[in-house]
Amino acid sequence: MILNALTIDLEEYYHVTAFEHIVERHNWKNMESRIERNLEKILSILDEYKVKATFFTLGWIAERNPILIRTILNEEHEIASHGFNHTMINHQSRDSFKEDIIKSKMLLEDITGSKIKGYRAPTFSINASSLWALNILHEQGYSYDSSIFPIKHDRYGMPNAKRFPHIIKLNENDTIKEFPPSTIKFLKWNFPIAGGGYIRLFPLQFIEWGIKKINNVEKQPTVIYLHPWEFDPEQPRIPAGWLSRFRHYVNLDTTENKLRHLIKKFRFTTLNTLSKHLFNDVL
Repeated sequence: MILNALTIDLEEYYHVTAFEHIVERHNWKNMESRIERNLEKILSILDEYKVKATFFTLGWIAERNPILIRTILNEEHEIASHGFNHTMINHQSRDSFKEDIIKSKMLLEDITGSKIKGYRAPTFSINASSLWALNILHEQGYSYDSSIFPIKHDRYGMPNAKRFPHIIKLNENDTIKEFPPSTIKFLKWNFPIAGGGYIRLFPLQFIEWGIKKINNVEKQPTVIYLHPWEFDPEQPRIPAGWLSRFRHYVNLDTTENKLRHLIKKFRFTTLNTLSKHLFNDVL
């Protein structure tokens, strides 16, 4: 069976970009935290099935609760960076982006005592206009990225990007590995199947079919992503617009069962392990 990657974006329900104009950053500390109970549920499921995952961790969370990060690491999962303040890259200058990823990386390495290799941009915000971020990631010691979503979306996406893990040449000497979230191709369009709201929205049979097609027909791994708040149907409701509410709250009560089904059907591991398997990394 082909190895796939399971990834978790470690952030609170109020960190999502869709709510940033309602729950402003200076009010985050006043919001009810639900990350511990949701993480406990995820770790319990992964332990039950002996599956390891990559946790793209928001620095803001790690700074306030380093014990959570050590708990994840003690269960032999991979810690990677999700930036510090969950700010989309196209809302940052090059200098502020560099500062953000350095701050996050140093914090996570201090907590874990190990090198942080991977990065995922908030809201998959590396696109055609922000590819410069890959060079800065490489300069700061990141060896892989998982931010380029090869779809068309109102907030993110790079529809013509490669669909499967690959190496991006940055200049004559430097490269960085890219792990795009998974899509299936129909005619000339890519359709997301393997993460977040797409897993919650689409029927389980469709998701399973898509992963089988990628694994068995295209002979490629999938990259799945989820968030802790997607395991929490009882989370507080944020008074956002109807589209944001739909995207965030649709089928929250199905996430756990869908994850359980998928990790029973397919082989999953961390992105670091998948990278070694695909690219014969010596890390």
